[in-house]
Amino acid sequence: MEPVKAFKPFWDYFAAWMPAGISDKDYIIAQYDGAIAYMDACIQNIFMQLESMGILDDTIVVINSDHGETLYDHQCWFDHHGLYDVTLKVPLIIRYPKKLQGGQRVAGYNQHKNLVPTLLELAGVKTDLKFDGESLMKLVRGQKSSFDSSFYITECTWMRKHGWRTPQWKLIRALEPDIHFFPPVELYNLVEDPDENKNVARKYPEVVEMLTRQLENFIARREKETGLPNPILNQPGWHGHEGIDYFESSEQAYNTLHIGDPKQAQKLQAKGAKKK
Repeated sequence: MEPVKAFKPFWDYFAAWMPAGISDKDYIIAQYDGAIAYMDACIQNIFMQLESMGILDDTIVVINSDHGETLYDHQCWFDHHGLYDVTLKVPLIIRYPKKLQGGQRVAGYNQHKNLVPTLLELAGVKTDLKFDGESLMKLVRGQKSSFDSSFYITECTWMRKHGWRTPQWKLIRALEPDIHFFPPVELYNLVEDPDENKNVARKYPEVVEMLTRQLENFIARREKETGLPNPILNQPGWHGHEGIDYFESSEQAYNTLHIGDPKQAQKLQAKGAKKK
């Protein structure tokens, strides 16, 4: 936990809820496991309520998330920023016995944009609206083996970056220096290194060039389709600090960005110590 405590932008926030003197990262990870167990119990209550109302099998139930979670990975401690798969991948469970077989696991790539067309089809709602995504029922019925297997990824919370992900490769390009002092270009072989721990950008410059070209082609196509510029490339002051449009160095980002109130953190930790 020493690197976590030394990370100035986050530590006051962490100190507001982590026990004073915490030294075991697995204790914090266990709290996350406990939160998942609690959520499981809450979801069970929803199913029990639907069943008691006699509408369980007439109800489309979707369990989904807006993002994954980073625990002790990639120095993005106990948060959900970064373009790594621990944050990009989310759960998706759909229950509707009238049209979906229970226990079926469907392979292939899909994204949030596919969810609305899926729900409309399951509900039998017809529309002339055009969506960027497609109904997942095409995967369920075996009409397609996967949707987009290569796609554009972006973030603009603690870091402003974008990238390109394929089944084998993950390219991440920084649009300005970040708080973690990461290199401006990251490349991961997702087949050989699925946890994305070994940056091979210098080893495979031709792959970086190829993926960058695919990324830029995608941006150009979307800008032409929508008539709008790519917003991730034009976010002055995105972090909310007056007088700074974009960070010029990682030192500047590290010393500027911050979450949490140190006095409140100290007060909460003192209160927790008294209870013990």
